[in-house]
This record gives sequence, structure tokens and C-alpha cells, in this order.
Amino acid sequence: MMKKNYKGRVDKRKVEKCEGVCRTFNELQYKFADLLSESADVQSFQVNVLLDGLELGAYTSDFVATKTDGTLMVRECVYRDKLTKPLTCKMLDASREYWLGHGVTDWGIVIDKVSGEAK
Repeated sequence: MMKKNYKGRVDKRKVEKCEGVCRTFNELQYKFADLLSESADVQSFQVNVLLDGLELGAYTSDFVATKTDGTLMVRECVYRDKLTKPLTCKMLDASREYWLGHGVTDWGIVIDKVSGEAK
């Protein structure tokens, strides 16, 4: 999750299944966009989707994908060292509750691998 008007480094590129320009803010998002594009289960996806009316403020979900069966899948990208931070946990819970409230049950997080771990 990112603040709506995040002012950090951004990579803008065209990715096959991404609707519009694919804007990623870190390496984890960049690589996951490629994975979604290569997945046979994913029809299309959007990046940085605004969580309209979220109590925490104006935040976006990292990826909202439409699967080939028509259902939605939501993924939030989080670096492992940020997982135990209270604000990160609060934002992830808010995202999960937001999407459950909109009927999306396939919600999850994408975490970077531990160094030395097999891919």
C-alpha cells in the first residue's frame, strides 16, 4: 500500500496485461508486475488502485488483478523487514477489510525472499 500522492522514485513502463501505464515504486512491485503479466491465470491487472473512502486516508492497493474466471485478486507488496511495523500491520488490515467489504476474498501479500533462500 502507498499513499495516494507518493512522491518517491517511480518506474513507468508498458506491461502486457496491465491496464494503462504500469507504475511501480520498488523492485518488489516491479518483479511482481512481470509475474502477473506472465501468469496464465491472470487476464489483466491494475496498479495503485485507490481505496475509496478508507478511514486511514488516501491509500492505494498495489495490484488488483482480474483472473481468467472473472474473479478479482488483490496483492499488497511488503518488504519482510517492514512486516512487524505497527503502521504496516494497520494498513494491511485496513486493505484486507476494505476488499472483503467489496466482495473480494482472494487477498494476499507479496513478500521479498530471505537472502540465501531458494527461489
